[in-house]
Amino acid sequence: MLSFPAPSVYQASKCFVTYGVMGHLEPKQPPTKGKPWATLTSQDFIHSADLILPQEAFEVVNAALLTARPAPEFKKVTMSLQDIVTGPFFAEYIKKVGDVLMLSGGRRGIDNVYSLKHGVLTLFLDKEAYERAGLVGKPDGVKGKRGLKPRWVVELDLKGNSMFTGKKGFDRLVYAAKNALNTPVTWLFCNASSTTPNPDPLAQHSPSNVTSTPKVSQNINVAMPVLHPEVEFLTSGHREDLESFSTDIYEWLSLVRLQSPRVRPEDQIDPFLCRYQAPEAGQARLCKISWQGFLTPSWSRQILIDVVTAIPTNTWFSLSTTTFSKGMARDNSECTILRSPGLGGEYIMWEVRGHE
Repeated sequence: MLSFPAPSVYQASKCFVTYGVMGHLEPKQPPTKGKPWATLTSQDFIHSADLILPQEAFEVVNAALLTARPAPEFKKVTMSLQDIVTGPFFAEYIKKVGDVLMLSGGRRGIDNVYSLKHGVLTLFLDKEAYERAGLVGKPDGVKGKRGLKPRWVVELDLKGNSMFTGKKGFDRLVYAAKNALNTPVTWLFCNASSTTPNPDPLAQHSPSNVTSTPKVSQNINVAMPVLHPEVEFLTSGHREDLESFSTDIYEWLSLVRLQSPRVRPEDQIDPFLCRYQAPEAGQARLCKISWQGFLTPSWSRQILIDVVTAIPTNTWFSLSTTTFSKGMARDNSECTILRSPGLGGEYIMWEVRGHE
């Protein structure tokens, strides 16, 4: 575990590093358990994804990902909470389909923010809204993080057997949505299921369709480091060496994602302005494919499966996913997976978790 410098409780992020070996992958039976697969599927709402790989592997990936698979889509729609917990939307999308993701606009820690993931409705409320709603929740955040304005979080499983009209808990939710939390808000909506109700109850709210068109950057000339740790780094007596290696590679990958000039071989910036030096072992040309929007964890897992099955086993690649910010400190969560070059299927995974 690597700890980033944290000047305050609001900016405490931690990075967990995992070194492992990918087992045999059967595309018709995609894995769901074990790392790195379970880590990807456990992520929250994903905002952006970046795929980095050698330029010579782009044609194969282009045919497998960009040509054969449509770009991910989501919708923007204005709805009230009452529209979600009542009527045909509740009956079709939540009770029957079940696998939909929704995130309302606003900033956690400042505004009242709602989210819906796999049937679980989560409400992040200030004290006034929480008291007016009359729902049962718990304090949001550890003591000290809430400051002078305590906030509350309410979680309700809308797919549960008790979530029907006539049940006390469900009637209380409907009352709160109708009388206390009745302001229409803008939602991001994504149906992770292959089933869409007909007729679609979302159509009456006039949603706008958004396509996360991939952005491709090719022939990025970079100073290339060694992407495979030394064998002795993996023994118990060389923990500090492994930490140093993983930190250097993660920093290099992050700069490549930003397309920073600091990783270019010809970079001659004054060391007074920047002391970074790429761990250079050679030069290479890379390509980067980026998606941005409202992406599902199942989509990111499928992208990893497609890349692993498409490119040769001795070709390295890196896949990074970043979630939406959870608060004022922009404490996003992030997962970066690097498959090392070679035939062993070895990988390094970085999990960056914001302050909870």
